[in-house]
Amino acid sequence: MLQLDHVRRSFGGRTALDDVSFDVADGRLTGFVGANGAGKTTTMRIVLGVLAADSGEVRWDGSPLGDEVRRSFGYMPEERGLYPKMTVVDQLVYLARLHGVGRAAAKRRSLEVLDRLGLADRARDKLDSLSLGNQQRVQIAAALVHEPRMLVLDEPFSGLDPIAVDVVVAVLRERASAGVPVLFSSHQLDVVERLCDDLVVIADGTVRAAGPRHELQARFARARWRIVVDDDAGWLRDEPGVTVVELDGPVSLVELAAGVDDQAVLAAGLRRGPVRSFHPVLPRLAEIFEEVVR
Repeated sequence: MLQLDHVRRSFGGRTALDDVSFDVADGRLTGFVGANGAGKTTTMRIVLGVLAADSGEVRWDGSPLGDEVRRSFGYMPEERGLYPKMTVVDQLVYLARLHGVGRAAAKRRSLEVLDRLGLADRARDKLDSLSLGNQQRVQIAAALVHEPRMLVLDEPFSGLDPIAVDVVVAVLRERASAGVPVLFSSHQLDVVERLCDDLVVIADGTVRAAGPRHELQARFARARWRIVVDDDAGWLRDEPGVTVVELDGPVSLVELAAGVDDQAVLAAGLRRGPVRSFHPVLPRLAEIFEEVVR
């Protein structure tokens, strides 16, 4: 488990991180979200030892994180840093060798990870001959090739089409299911919502919310319900304490005022005819993000 404990970092007179604390648990995918300049990349660079914290501590399994453990991490920076004139497989083998992997194993792992990411047929192409999306997949392969103890990925889905996103999501789930802690940032909140087990929201260098995704959804939930009836659901506008948020014929999203019994609303619907569906609606990640950074 990776733990950040009261980490602070300033650049000149500007505070980039202010008392940042959160965990990245073994076998869990932790989404790290925030606006540009919120502190995500600075935090990741401190985890990797590229930057030093002014104060606070980064720990691995309860002990201070040292260079030996850091060298076992897989890191994908937001800016591409591979060699454009090398073939894809040669540079993956080279990077694996830098992590201490033997030559034969490095070749085998390189080809395996390229196959898993859908790039087996491009293994011997030069990087700069690939599309930007495929270059991004090679960058992800570079973070995976040495079978890291932890993954730290800065905007891994940038430039990927929906099919490529699904491929990468599946690979990251596989690594997490093998017990690897995964920390990843992304501006694609729909992907984060689909992928993450835990969520950290940062704004202006401060963690505004952190915890399991479902717990955060429950914490920030409003009393919203989706109702599906046979006929037009416009009658809901006349129900006391009910605010109609969305209405599309027989389908409606409503918000209930404090003290309004949801079962009373259901009963009102049943008096008018069949109710095909009536269930609470948890907030989307985008809604939680907007609320906590406001």
